Amino acid sequence: MTTLWFALVALMIAGYVIFDGFDIGCGILHLFLGKTNNERRMLLRTIGPVWDGNEVWLIAGGGTLFFAFPSVYAASFSGFYLPLNMVLWLLISRAIGIEFRMHLDNQVWRDFFDGLFSIASMLLAIFFGAALGNVIRGVPLNADQTFFEPLWTNWRPGANPGILDWYTVLAALVAFVSLSIHGATYIITKTEGELNARARKAAMILWPVLAVLTALSLMATIHVRPTVLDNYRRYPVSFAIPAVVAGSLIFMYLSLRKHRERAAFISSCLYLAVMLVGAAFGLYPVMLPASTNPAYSLTVANAATGSYALSIGIVWWVIGMLFAAGYFAFIYRMFRGKVAGGSEHGY
Repeated sequence: MTTLWFALVALMIAGYVIFDGFDIGCGILHLFLGKTNNERRMLLRTIGPVWDGNEVWLIAGGGTLFFAFPSVYAASFSGFYLPLNMVLWLLISRAIGIEFRMHLDNQVWRDFFDGLFSIASMLLAIFFGAALGNVIRGVPLNADQTFFEPLWTNWRPGANPGILDWYTVLAALVAFVSLSIHGATYIITKTEGELNARARKAAMILWPVLAVLTALSLMATIHVRPTVLDNYRRYPVSFAIPAVVAGSLIFMYLSLRKHRERAAFISSCLYLAVMLVGAAFGLYPVMLPASTNPAYSLTVANAATGSYALSIGIVWWVIGMLFAAGYFAFIYRMFRGKVAGGSEHGY
């Protein structure tokens, strides 16, 4: 049962990265692709009906973690207190940027909130990537399952690292570039004309950067945490995971070149999902590794709630996810197709 809940937590995180990831990617590219007010309104319309719903995956993922592995939730939210507060303000800033930009018919007003939306999206991608890097690298957990990390120390992973070091910065770069491409492929599926062409060009420019960063991050992860290969050696069939990552990158490139819009977006979704699956599989059964002493690490065994609660909880989780899936299917079907400019209402 604990393994099942570990997989469900990983599923919720992957769902958030895929769905809200293209919202963040659209925000990163917002100022670069939108040259006029009408084009920026069109970019916002691509995510307008769904962006706030997509962020529910973050809340649901946190709720799932809190229910199934309260020790991991408690340790993470206290140890990453400052970064999580910064993430909260960045999420608020993105929402303000989206919703406030059309309140006044003034160019300075719109430019300010366009900048707020875009900069907050860029920083969110960096923060989320660095957070994942911290989890993979390990945090300085104590015997009482608490830890504190300064923003940085000597920029090197070790027993008492900072939030930022060369490895977590590399993870942040991977997240920034991958979400930028994810946003670009989504924009391609939702727009036409010059915006479509600019988004495709941006994705093509960023693709080789992502390919190089993916390879570097793989080598860096093995260097920083060699134990991530243990499960792969134990189950050789799992080496299909990095093969799928490579295949999704190749398929993404070919789809972009051949103007296969939906295929490019699907391959981007696959890349993000399998990268996260690979990281989770490499860490299992550890959920929050300790850089101080491996014995202090939080695992699915010592961090899980009671077995009875997990058994009952799975029923309610399935019911809740069925409602959520139905809502998402309805919303995305209702707003399928390309967006159009010209309207003076909304974004």
